[in-house]
Amino acid sequence: MKIIDAHFHFCDDAYFDVIARAAGHENNGGHLVEQYRLHGMVHGIVMGNQPLRDLSSDYPSFVSYCVGIDSREGFDRVSIRQQAALLEQHFQNPRCVGLKLYPGYNYFYIYEDCLKPFYELAEKYDKPVAVHMGLTATDNALLKYSHPMVMDEAAVKFRKVNFVMCHFGEPWFEDAAAVIEKNPNVTADLSGILTGKIPDFAAFCQKKHFYMERMKGWLEYLECYDRFMFGTDWPLANLGDYIEFTKAIIPQQYWDAVFYENALRIYRLKLTEKNTVSS
Repeated sequence: MKIIDAHFHFCDDAYFDVIARAAGHENNGGHLVEQYRLHGMVHGIVMGNQPLRDLSSDYPSFVSYCVGIDSREGFDRVSIRQQAALLEQHFQNPRCVGLKLYPGYNYFYIYEDCLKPFYELAEKYDKPVAVHMGLTATDNALLKYSHPMVMDEAAVKFRKVNFVMCHFGEPWFEDAAAVIEKNPNVTADLSGILTGKIPDFAAFCQKKHFYMERMKGWLEYLECYDRFMFGTDWPLANLGDYIEFTKAIIPQQYWDAVFYENALRIYRLKLTEKNTVSS
């Protein structure tokens, strides 16, 4: 089975180094290639953490990227049109497959009219807009901006934009499911739900039974496995653990779709020998 990681991070950063080691990994390209080969992973999509002005997109050959309006840069409503000019340059790069927004960290609602220049470009270039939805990594962020219900208004107001609800809005799976069911222009990835290395996966599943059953229940309720993508949020989680976790919540007949086919379609990936990891 071929796998695409539709949500991970790749950045030379001391914090990422620490969380990678906690997950049983090393935060570098060589280790990532090794792990991809080990687990049958052929391609990954980086959620950008670099400044928007960095147009080099110096990522390994086996990854595409969503350019991020990242919390490190801040969110400035006044300069959005200048930011949009940089965004368009990224969108003209074939390796850039989308935009990533971080509203909880940057304190904005994704349905605000000031974001229209971003959404116009996403529509023009047919690029999905991935949004961090759900819990945040820091207590300085504000959850009111990252609650999945916020995406409902954005999806209605900007109906021609394809939104990706990152992390399935966890832990608000019920609300996330309602937004996805109602809005045909919303899909989701299943990243960022595990952290660290799990020493005993069976014991973990037993301990987290309620949480996992809630996820499975709402996925079964929706019954639209063509709108969900596998993702890890690496280096936050162990890749092997995350594959097993995803298999535990997705019926086997949909594994090919969730692990590979949906990301290929949603992010319009054109994979060749040059941009994939061979086994």
